[in-house]
Amino acid sequence: MVAADRTTRQGIVVGLIAYASVAVFYSTFDLLAARGTLYTVDLLGKAVFRGLRDPGLLQYPIRPDLSVIFWYNGLHLLISLAIGLLVTRLIVQAERHPAQAPMVFFALVAGLVLTIVGVGLLTRSIRPVLPWWSIVLSNGLATLVAGLYLLRKRPGIWGRLKPVG
Repeated sequence: MVAADRTTRQGIVVGLIAYASVAVFYSTFDLLAARGTLYTVDLLGKAVFRGLRDPGLLQYPIRPDLSVIFWYNGLHLLISLAIGLLVTRLIVQAERHPAQAPMVFFALVAGLVLTIVGVGLLTRSIRPVLPWWSIVLSNGLATLVAGLYLLRKRPGIWGRLKPVG
């Protein structure tokens, strides 16, 4: 039971790290673009919860909607926590069954790619303010920072997961 608690705790931390990494990335991205730190989160919330689909609206000032910002952050946090829990469970699987480590590595890479493609496709309507490179970079940053945490907490895991060659 203690190992399961450790895995769950690490999964929650991984999810929180990933969530915070993406949030800080887009806050900085928006601040540098002189749009206000919650601009992208506001647009994502409007796209998800209000059906914002007309990119022509992005040419005009848009009043922030605190309710969609709140709900989008909640959704993002839940998804990040779920991914963090899944990732740590996959890592445990690779530790317990080393022969499955290559498949776990493939699943982790595929998960990152699917996340990027999924977010990209779902945000197509706001592409002028949410470019592909930002989606790749934010998710790459989240993966890097959360991965460094896991490498520190589970020494030797990279040696078991890394592709041969």
